[in-house]
Amino acid sequence: MTPIQECIRNKKINNKPIWFMRQAGRYLPEFRKIRKLNKNFIKLCLDVNLSSKITLQPLKRFDLDAAIIFSDILMVPYALGQKVIFKKNFGPELNNLDLEIINEVKDSEFSKRLLPVYKSIKKVSKSKLVNDKDLIGFVGAPWTLLVYMINRCSPKRNLKKKFFNDKILIKETFKILDKFLKIHIKNQIKNGATIIQIFDSWAGLLEHKYIKDYIYDRTLNLVDFVKSYKVPVICFPREIKNYEEYCKIIKPDVINIDYKTNPKIIIKKTDIVVQGGLDPKVLLTDKEKLKIEAKRYLDIFKDHPYIFNLGHGVLPKTNPQMLDYLIKFVKGYY
Repeated sequence: MTPIQECIRNKKINNKPIWFMRQAGRYLPEFRKIRKLNKNFIKLCLDVNLSSKITLQPLKRFDLDAAIIFSDILMVPYALGQKVIFKKNFGPELNNLDLEIINEVKDSEFSKRLLPVYKSIKKVSKSKLVNDKDLIGFVGAPWTLLVYMINRCSPKRNLKKKFFNDKILIKETFKILDKFLKIHIKNQIKNGATIIQIFDSWAGLLEHKYIKDYIYDRTLNLVDFVKSYKVPVICFPREIKNYEEYCKIIKPDVINIDYKTNPKIIIKKTDIVVQGGLDPKVLLTDKEKLKIEAKRYLDIFKDHPYIFNLGHGVLPKTNPQMLDYLIKFVKGYY
């Protein structure tokens, strides 16, 4: 059993497994070299050889306990026929959501468009670099994908006016997302993903009156689906107002906390395995400050099953040597 599986399934506390969101990314010079030659991000995600190579890059450098497939949550809207492009210094931009187009997408057509992603997962799963490690597949939560598909870009702190006006559009899009997210999850598991993480990046934008319909009901449905495959599920509802309520209703195997959340409060509120929390900006400081912050999390979760991670993804300006220092510190702490 892998260190992460032992932590999740057996609630093991005497070691803290470690991996990072965006551990394969822009902070690595070997990634930047590939990216410089491959400007189209969607095409890069759909290149089996390159995406699998990128996935394994951090495992060649660091003693990590998991690989996470190099892909993006917006591959789902892409596969549903909504155009997605990634602009430098801006982020994703989507074209107008057309229900007629996404309603016509067949299951087989959707899976065919994302077949390179599944082939990449299979290829990574056969690598010796992931022996005794987990391979994490992932999806965006229905709410976060709805935000991108209707808002057409990252909302940052505000949704576009009239976002909630078209109830039919919202209802139908959720219905379609539920179906195809399950297909995407199933295909990832079938091809070797041993854990599924659900990213709800914009959970913090939602007022509480919308939480049940837009987050709880939709995410619970997905979590139960993942569990039906006997595969652990990690949920990351970034900046959600009430982590305790979320855990009680959704019941994920692991809850990933963001860096604005007080870990001392979380540990009092839930028995669920906790992941993450460390502010990625600490990696931009110095080793002493990094050590102090890492130790704080390790001490707080000393008697609680905990997977060491960040409260967001690794930042592009991170020095890989700082990540290496952090991994060795965490591995040697106990």
